[in-house]
Amino acid sequence: MFNLNRWMLLFSDWKIFAEGFLITIEISVVSLVTTLLISLIVGLIRCSSSGKAKVVCLAYINFFQNTPLLVQVLFMYNVLPRIGVVLSPFACGCLGLSLYTGAFGASVVESAIKAIPKGQTEAALSQGMSYIQSLFYIVIPKAIKIAIPSMTNQCVNMIKNSANLTVVTAGELMYRADSWAAEYGCYTQSFIVSALLYLILCLPLSKWSEYLEKKVVRG
Repeated sequence: MFNLNRWMLLFSDWKIFAEGFLITIEISVVSLVTTLLISLIVGLIRCSSSGKAKVVCLAYINFFQNTPLLVQVLFMYNVLPRIGVVLSPFACGCLGLSLYTGAFGASVVESAIKAIPKGQTEAALSQGMSYIQSLFYIVIPKAIKIAIPSMTNQCVNMIKNSANLTVVTAGELMYRADSWAAEYGCYTQSFIVSALLYLILCLPLSKWSEYLEKKVVRG
């Protein structure tokens, strides 16, 4: 750990870790946008009156929440090409993270919407609003406030889970760190630096989530 030469070697190759760090950010941003869309759509369907759609969404949630992300990503990367669906490692990683995190996010959105008293929707309808208008002007804005802290936690988990993408050579931070460590035998140095870089990404979001949660409780 205190071998100065190994640390000097690592710092001389800092671009490898910087590139992995940037790719991790890119994957996280793309996956976050997709995750939010999946969470909102599936969460809304789960609160609708469409029986068949609710069953399909429930099956999606149960499958992705109760199977390992690693298995899901390896399936997309190794099995889908056998049926003609070929995804790049980057696309495979983003899709895997989005579907996995979206399953948990959908449950958060569903719970947040169901936490809004039905009386508020009924009051909006009595004032001449349509159901869709009451949903977008009354229910969703209030549900967002409830859901934000938990969704921020899901975002943090998603960034940490991106380390699983090393198995599909997505080029993210963990893949770069592991490849560099294997080449030079500097595992301690490599994993300490990668852990610190993940900390830089996740800690501010985690603290923001705690702040939002306290703000919602006070509100």
